Amino acid sequence: MSACHSANRFGISRDKLVLSAMVFTKRLREGVRRGFITCSIRIWKRPHVKVGGRYRMDEGEILIDSIELISMQDVTHDLAIESGFQSRADLLKVAKHGYGDNVYLVRFRYVLPSATQSRTTSAPGSKKSQRS
Repeated sequence: MSACHSANRFGISRDKLVLSAMVFTKRLREGVRRGFITCSIRIWKRPHVKVGGRYRMDEGEILIDSIELISMQDVTHDLAIESGFQSRADLLKVAKHGYGDNVYLVRFRYVLPSATQSRTTSAPGSKKSQRS
């Protein structure tokens, strides 16, 4: 098996692991959940998410609205602040994921999955399930 398609001890390829989540540093997660952070700069070899894709985060999901290939010069202080960082330098310390050098601006929103919302609102004993 080649290095880029090697499987871990659970038989899951490394590529699938990378594509399964949009990971955020712990200090950013509350801002993402509350809707204050709606974009992220990622430095990848190729996109690891797709527009319209949903990626688990905590009890909800990150829904990808857009992905744009940008240049390093497009990463401004204002964009760093919008991404939840204190400065451009702070953002660039954590933006690189893997071996790539392509800079992507990913816009997203945090949503609760509809299946989770359905279970919550119609759970046995809830007011909604007790109505006739």
